Amino acid sequence: MSKVIRIGTRDSALALWQANTVKEMLEELGHEAELVLVKSTGDLILDKPLYELGVTGIFTKALDVAMLNGEIDIGVHSMKDVPTALPKGIVQAAVLERANFLDILAFKDNEEFLSQPLGIIATGSLRRKAQWLNRYPTHTVVDLRGNVNSRMKKFEDSDWNGAIFAAAGLERIGLEYENTIGLTWMVPAPAQGAIMVVAMETDEDIRKICAALNHERTAICVAQEREFLRLLEGGCTAPIGALCYINDKEHVVLKGVLLTVDGSKKLEVELNAKLGTHQDLGRDCANSILARGGKRLMSDVLNTQLKTHVYATKKLTESQKRLFNGTIGVQSDDFIRISLNRLSPAVLKSRFENVVFTSQNAVEALLTSISANELKFKNIYCVGRKTKRLIESKIGPVTQVKSNAKKLAEYLVEFMDGTEIAYFCSNLRLDDLPTILSENNITVNEIEAYETKHAKIKVDASVEGVLFYSPSTVDSYLQINDTNKVAYCIGETTAQYARKHFNDVRVAKIPSVESVIALVNENYKNS
Repeated sequence: MSKVIRIGTRDSALALWQANTVKEMLEELGHEAELVLVKSTGDLILDKPLYELGVTGIFTKALDVAMLNGEIDIGVHSMKDVPTALPKGIVQAAVLERANFLDILAFKDNEEFLSQPLGIIATGSLRRKAQWLNRYPTHTVVDLRGNVNSRMKKFEDSDWNGAIFAAAGLERIGLEYENTIGLTWMVPAPAQGAIMVVAMETDEDIRKICAALNHERTAICVAQEREFLRLLEGGCTAPIGALCYINDKEHVVLKGVLLTVDGSKKLEVELNAKLGTHQDLGRDCANSILARGGKRLMSDVLNTQLKTHVYATKKLTESQKRLFNGTIGVQSDDFIRISLNRLSPAVLKSRFENVVFTSQNAVEALLTSISANELKFKNIYCVGRKTKRLIESKIGPVTQVKSNAKKLAEYLVEFMDGTEIAYFCSNLRLDDLPTILSENNITVNEIEAYETKHAKIKVDASVEGVLFYSPSTVDSYLQINDTNKVAYCIGETTAQYARKHFNDVRVAKIPSVESVIALVNENYKNS
């Protein structure tokens, strides 16, 4: 081939090393080649982690465009940066022999921080962050972006304990740091340490030339790693690691890992197959992860990366979070902290003709202070079906249940025998029930069963809606937050209270957490 082969590359030190390596290999085969420098979005945007940029292939996109425009003949990439789905018309032309695939930790002074609860580690990789926090959950991981040289400079000028790099990257540009540790326990990124050459599918001459550069055993291994990644739908936006190698028995071995962003959950797999029968190894490993909770874990990962649309004022379970439409970003926390009071056994052993409970917390407080068989209640009245079920399973039959305190008070005025009740309540409670009863000459003996404390939790201004489960959660939210949001309420009592402050208040059809979530989904069904 007589024409000069144009090699597209980024202009970072590492990218230039890789491109020059390919250039030298082509020249050794008798071909003339030149470098064409192309800027990438990944090089230009340095103020955000890669996973926040919302683009896979951020370091390859510019070269892809240049190739599709006919400006270059081949592109040279760190293979771990290449999306598993190449643009239409562009194909893998060669994979060079893999270099060191390990991640390494550069550290200052000494390694003592590794055995201590506090430590600050820098990395721009979600995968490295998740695996580090899985192993060192009390450490802090800070973001570190830029090319290898600038990252090392930022690390040296910082007060961080350590920073994580790809060993191959440092070795290729001859950048040595005095103190390093090979992180043999950390599963690398799929195809880490390998270099990929891409070309136009229609350019048969270039593809034939590049085929001579291909290292078959490396190509076999990285193909399985990338298939594992593809089936888990990761890209650079999920904490996924994979390492494949061919052992001395000619078996292809693949180890894979999937984690949550905070490293609190991890799923691992390791399978092997005889070379020549290994083609489904990546698929089998991915299916093993998915069958053991991978779909749920991936859903958690994706949710953490969504913009937060709604905030729940009660800590949601994992199963409740999964009820939300997949496009809705959700955060939750307990805006109300409950502290059960120790109640006087002498008072509780008194024979109460009529007792009232408006929450499950009051029931729980009662049962921690006295055994159920010592109680001498004649009539038990309560608010809410869940409270009723708890009472009947732990204490005894409920005389009457109503959906809110006001309705229960009105019922008691009309039908209750006697003129006195014992009301097990919180230090913070609505006035509806005691006010209505007192106005109708019914004596209310309030027994403070538990304390309700407001948690001052700041909700980001960009959040569009808040889920409320009681008037107390509304009160707690109002401590330090604004009201220019949609209020999704579990019932009419909560909604009535919310309407005093919010313009847009919506009420669940059924007073349950799941029904409030359904209300949110309905609002976002066309988004």
